[in-house]
Amino acid sequence: MTEITLLTGRAAPLPGRDALSGIAKKPVGRPLCLGLEGFEGDEQADRRVHGGPEKAVHHYPFDHYAGWREELGDLPPLLAPGGFGENISASGLSEATVAVGDIFRLGTALVQVSQGRQPCWKLNHRFGVPDMSRRVQTTGRTGWYYRVLEAGIVLPSDRIELVDRVSPDWTLRRLWHVFYVDRLNLDELKGIAALDVLAESWRKYAVRRLESGRVEDWGKRLDGTA
Repeated sequence: MTEITLLTGRAAPLPGRDALSGIAKKPVGRPLCLGLEGFEGDEQADRRVHGGPEKAVHHYPFDHYAGWREELGDLPPLLAPGGFGENISASGLSEATVAVGDIFRLGTALVQVSQGRQPCWKLNHRFGVPDMSRRVQTTGRTGWYYRVLEAGIVLPSDRIELVDRVSPDWTLRRLWHVFYVDRLNLDELKGIAALDVLAESWRKYAVRRLESGRVEDWGKRLDGTA
């Protein structure tokens, strides 16, 4: 079992932009209800691409913060958990060890890893680093999302406990490597397309690459045009 920091946040304007974002999360000091679309009191500004059942809870490894500070210095979002918009911060779990489909007990709730995080341009404004989203994607230090299998109550003092592994070979690191490094590996893409426990949107990426033989354009997501 791993100790957690529990965080939520409301939508607010991004630094230097009129656009709203719920990326700034703060630690919570009371029990929270966790439902099928996330924690009470948490908010996403653009529900087209954030939130929803397959992105109900965002987990970001606290272990990554030290590496980011070495690269970028002591930027304000790196001084405490919540800089990457995470609801759960914890040490000891990473993309290399966590697999899609892993099921965890979180308080009285039951959650399952649904997909990795695809960084977007809002990270650039959050950190004041023009290519922050690309850095996150390139390093694979992305974090991941949970779907909620059973709603429940989560306390700030709770721990997250692995209870089952559905597809342990498909770590988040492996998925990242296929999508962003070995991008047209047909055998791996076929495996992803057939991975039922993975969020449907990610399976569709694999299917489109198999059908088109091309990799999608990431420019709008990473650099921002809105």
